[in-house]
Amino acid sequence: MSDRFTGRTVVVTGAGSGIGRATVVRLHAEGATVVATDVAGDRLVALAADLPGDRLRTVTGDVAEDATVEAVVAAADGRLDGLANVAGIMDGFLPAGEVDDATWDLVLRVNLTAPQKLVRAALPLLLDGGGAIVNVASEAALRGSAAGAAYTASKHGLVGLTRHVAFAYGPQGVRANVVAPGPVVTGITGEMRSALGAARSGPVLQAVGLVPVGPEHLASAITWLLSDESANVNGAVLPSDGGWSVV
Repeated sequence: MSDRFTGRTVVVTGAGSGIGRATVVRLHAEGATVVATDVAGDRLVALAADLPGDRLRTVTGDVAEDATVEAVVAAADGRLDGLANVAGIMDGFLPAGEVDDATWDLVLRVNLTAPQKLVRAALPLLLDGGGAIVNVASEAALRGSAAGAAYTASKHGLVGLTRHVAFAYGPQGVRANVVAPGPVVTGITGEMRSALGAARSGPVLQAVGLVPVGPEHLASAITWLLSDESANVNGAVLPSDGGWSVV
């Protein structure tokens, strides 16, 4: 591992499992101080046991809640060089005519509102010395066939948010980019709760035929976009999907 992040502080959401955990491990190995946040406190305890020392700071809570966002920023202790919004949930492949209000509100809250809250809270610190934001979207941010209505809308919205941040704050030294994963082995369940959703999306997903990769593959892309090696990349959507985006 390199020392690309030595002396830097990075916030990672969804840090207790999957892509978020792999990203924390990668950043920590490369010298970063990481503020790791997750709604599941037991997962953060396990993470801390694997990464001893004083360069891991954990915050348990829902990042759509203002109190958790405030605690995350406080844990950065006045310095922030990067933010990786990884936390997300699926929607059961419920199409627009079937998605219930509770599912819609929850998916948009976790996948779009929470990242915006953290971006807003992180910007003053990022603007102070320059930094990078990486939002983890999905193939569902690039097409309409990869998920249900709520998830698809949330990930398209996350791309729009990212591009706005890149445009608005790029001249002040803050970059914002998106990683769009394909199938990944994570803790997010992808069950289909709709017959129509299964009938429409199922054959498409089978035809693509991609084998899920480990979360470390996504952590590699995320950390590259957070690092100075991608200094000339701003407002981009980087598919890390095994080629799904060219099908």
